Amino acid sequence: MAAIRGRLARTTQVMAVVKANAYGHGIVPVARAALEAGASWLGVARVEEARTLRGAGITAPVLVFGPATSEEVAELAAQQVSFSVFSRRMLEAAREAASQATYGIAVHLEVDTGMGRVGFPPEEAPVIAELIATTPGLHLEGVFTHFATADEDPAFARMQLHRFKAVLGTLEAAGYRVPFRHAAASAATFVMPDAHFDLVRVGIALYGLSPGVPAPALRRALRLVAEVIQVKRVPEGTPIGYGSAYRTRRTTTIATVPVGYADGIPRAFSRQGVAFVRGARVQYAGWVCMDALMLDVGDLPVEEGDEVELLGPNVPAEEVARAVGTIPYEVVSRLASRLPRVYL
Repeated sequence: MAAIRGRLARTTQVMAVVKANAYGHGIVPVARAALEAGASWLGVARVEEARTLRGAGITAPVLVFGPATSEEVAELAAQQVSFSVFSRRMLEAAREAASQATYGIAVHLEVDTGMGRVGFPPEEAPVIAELIATTPGLHLEGVFTHFATADEDPAFARMQLHRFKAVLGTLEAAGYRVPFRHAAASAATFVMPDAHFDLVRVGIALYGLSPGVPAPALRRALRLVAEVIQVKRVPEGTPIGYGSAYRTRRTTTIATVPVGYADGIPRAFSRQGVAFVRGARVQYAGWVCMDALMLDVGDLPVEEGDEVELLGPNVPAEEVARAVGTIPYEVVSRLASRLPRVYL
């Protein structure tokens, strides 16, 4: 949070994006830490995540990006949760909730400037803003968009920014004074200062992982470690794991740890997988199992109970992602809820 706030004007607020169990890190502890460190808002994808935050006693402003029924909007708006209006159906859910509620309902109008996922086309934004403004009980709290290529195609991102600024100009000319205009996620926070507006939405960078642009001040927040549960000294040619797909090339030591693909370690990482134990990087041996994986530790003096790092400074999520053809977002957000989380 300190690294992120240092990029912003004093008046620009930070939304800590804690959807998907805070990208696998744990939604409630991360939300509290982010708020203590200077975040003003929390961003989630689903109604259940907003309920979790409010159930934990967290009262900071929350924006739900995803869909909700009118009943869910009414329920959580009473707890000062805001909702994204990105489609006609979502607009009608918000309007229906407002017709039944005795309190105001705050919404953020999403404009699709080029992401092609959800949101209204720029030319429809003034019409939707008017429908919101003329619905008793509805309050246009924010207008936002999302960049598709801030981390890889600056020209396209700047085109999106131009479209968004045009929408903001049209709304302002029509008399709308929107408290929160936001466009920048992690990458744009670091490389597009003119996209900061009133609020930035920071996800992957909050966890110290690369947003795909230079961000040298970030420090990764998570290590995934496990204890060795068994050590075996085996001769050359010993088959290891399902399908006997791995055979030892010499006399070596096999160490087993009780973490597998059900915990979020990609099975596809098996053939290129590395872990860190006793000060050295070692190779996976055979396929990752549901609840365990095996390591060929050679002649290292590994013992049962030794700590093995599976993700962290010595086994970066970015490296795992490259090996299996994905992105670090997926690697950490798939970490299972059954993994114990220890906060230091």
